[in-house]
Amino acid sequence: MRVIAGRAHGRKLKAPRGLKTRPASARARQSIFSRLETALDFDELNVLDLFAGSGSLGIEALSRGAAHVTFVDSSRAATRVIRDNLGALGFEVRGRVIAADVMRALGELSAEGKRFGLVFVDAPYARDISAAVLDALAAGKLVEPEGWVVVRQSRRAPAPPEGPEGLAQFKVAVIGDHRIAFYRRPGVGAEEK
Repeated sequence: MRVIAGRAHGRKLKAPRGLKTRPASARARQSIFSRLETALDFDELNVLDLFAGSGSLGIEALSRGAAHVTFVDSSRAATRVIRDNLGALGFEVRGRVIAADVMRALGELSAEGKRFGLVFVDAPYARDISAAVLDALAAGKLVEPEGWVVVRQSRRAPAPPEGPEGLAQFKVAVIGDHRIAFYRRPGVGAEEK
């Protein structure tokens, strides 16, 4: 697995051993980022990578200029690999790694007043809680106005929700075995100020 673009283009990434982690393929990452590049500027962007696994999505954002990425995964093995990948690429000062249950981490990040311009949600296929995570992101006001949320699911999973209040579904794409849904929070003028 390699970084596909940006400052770390072509650099290898480690992945946790075993079958519990399924890093986003180069094809899926290319599709996600080609859509996002036309919609947002990665410079100075704060990103949240949930169910981060190897950290491939967040690291791709860092490679493209994101200011900071917060990685969340409940697996200690995964968070060790993310730290190793950040260190190998020289991104350690631009990343925060949280080893915790995603729902608990979202509550803590909300209490800290954190806001993100881009959020990746890549829940385990066997326990797809993407809809609950979207609700928690909206309730915790963790997505900045005009911010984006990208949800990657199995194509066989229940269809992604159209979006909780405060997040509008923008597009759904099917790439191989994956369904990728893009959500956007409206700008300040479009919702309560």
